[in-house]
Amino acid sequence: MTDSIILEGDALTELKQLPNASVQCIVTSPPYWGLRDYDHPGQIGLEPTVTQFIDRLVSVFRESRRVLKDDGILWLNIGDGYTSGNRMSRSPDRKNPARAMDIRPQTPQGLKPKDMLGIPWRLAFALQDDGWYLRSDVIWHKPNAMPESVKDRPTRAHEYLFMFTKSERYYYDRTAVLGPNSRNARSVWEIPTRAYSGAHFATFPPKLVEPCKLASTSPGDLVLDPFFGAGTVGLVAQQYQRRYVGIELSPQYAALAAGRLFAQARKVDRIAA
Repeated sequence: MTDSIILEGDALTELKQLPNASVQCIVTSPPYWGLRDYDHPGQIGLEPTVTQFIDRLVSVFRESRRVLKDDGILWLNIGDGYTSGNRMSRSPDRKNPARAMDIRPQTPQGLKPKDMLGIPWRLAFALQDDGWYLRSDVIWHKPNAMPESVKDRPTRAHEYLFMFTKSERYYYDRTAVLGPNSRNARSVWEIPTRAYSGAHFATFPPKLVEPCKLASTSPGDLVLDPFFGAGTVGLVAQQYQRRYVGIELSPQYAALAAGRLFAQARKVDRIAA
């Protein structure tokens, strides 16, 4: 693993091709459950139940833990959602037409219509039970949060970014992410969302990735994103002289990420199918 690379394929399958303890840091945001249909066989996020969705992600991150160095860190961004009320589709939101969706999972057993799903913490506890050390929950506050056509609850303006480690002791450079007056980094990060033309519905803002990279890696280290999407993790890796491995199921998004990275690096990143 000497070069940066984009692997086109299923996350779990491609992770099994990577050597043990070969990456220093993982920064990723998997598809959210029941939010989008990416129209690709084998996609994660449209499982019939929340339990099946969580189980699939636990399997992916179990294999990711094998690939991670013993002193490495996993930064995992995951958002929440609400039950569908057993509606089979979602009409376009007046303020957000892209939320329209033809396929929606049934309301999970034990939950009620209009219930919040609680997926971030369900996943965090499942990963903790699977062997990960849960070290921090970071609140990603979005000052320009997407509007919602709701009048009976507050509009959501945050997501979670969980910090997991493989071992009790790990590499963490606190000085690289000090706040004003050299204070220790806080657990609420105010970072605006940032659209990228041509990308899919949700893109990682680079400002969310930067502190993860700076605190968890040194120049030359290898960073992994098993859900590469538009390639923002690779983009930030290049900016800070890190190498990356990106895994992306969709050929369209893999090509989009490669084009973005080519524009920055002035070189062709290798895509392996």
